[in-house]
Amino acid sequence: MSGLDEILNLIETQQKQTEDSLIKAAVNKANAIKADGDKKAQKAYDDFMTKSTAQAEKDYENSCNSVEATMKRRLLACKVELIDQAVEKTVSKLKGLPDKEYFELITKLTESHIQPGKGIISFGSKDLSRLPADFESRLNELAKKKAGEVAISKEPADIDDGFILTYGLISENCSFRSIIESEKEAVRDTAARVLFG
Repeated sequence: MSGLDEILNLIETQQKQTEDSLIKAAVNKANAIKADGDKKAQKAYDDFMTKSTAQAEKDYENSCNSVEATMKRRLLACKVELIDQAVEKTVSKLKGLPDKEYFELITKLTESHIQPGKGIISFGSKDLSRLPADFESRLNELAKKKAGEVAISKEPADIDDGFILTYGLISENCSFRSIIESEKEAVRDTAARVLFG
């Protein structure tokens, strides 16, 4: 082999070593870049999954709370409706009492509302036409205990049941509906205890 061939072989060997070294360095750099990219991608994925899981749990909790609140509102509305129905049935039942029991109830209501002085009690046309004969005297016996006097008005009041008790310029509507409206919360509380324990 001539000297020229040896030089060419040496140059070729050095070139091959240089190429191998460059390729190896490039492969190592590419592997490092890929590893770094994989690491960053995994971190981004983990961060995204952590945030997504937390958001999903929060959304689930909010949905559960919303459903629970809706159920509570509907349950409350249902209870209020049942209570109102019970109140309506009670009013209907009171209106439908036989005359004797009805006017005993009216007497008890009157007794709790009578005041000292001269009062006028007014009834609706239906009740006015069916008053017991001695009703005014029975009411006056109760009124005397409170230093009062009561006269039954001959003019019918614009009510379906109960009565209106007037002392001077002050009138108190004691119709069943009016009593229930004025005591609505207490009536609802009592009905709720009876209906729902």
